[in-house]
Amino acid sequence: MVSLPKVLGYLRRDIAGIRQQAIEPLMRSAAGDFGYSYTKTMAVSDPFASERALIALVANSGVPAVIVPSLKHFEGGRPPEALMRLADVLVMEPRARFTRIEAGSL
Repeated sequence: MVSLPKVLGYLRRDIAGIRQQAIEPLMRSAAGDFGYSYTKTMAVSDPFASERALIALVANSGVPAVIVPSLKHFEGGRPPEALMRLADVLVMEPRARFTRIEAGSL
């Protein structure tokens, strides 16, 4: 049996609101559609520290991808460049995949 690469779920509570509990199973399902095995969700409350914490977690865990409900969960509506250097970013709505940036490609 071939194991799928792992993906970390990420969402901001201030954006997900009361829908958080409904969003998490949808992220798990979407991860499978993208060809990944869902590991866990990083749900954060502080929008200012959250992206730094996400980048640190991805760097330390080595997961090859992060999945988000929408780009609204990132400041400025786009994945941080530092995250893009570490992992692919998968977006549920609208469905999109941002491929990891290789060093020296910018």
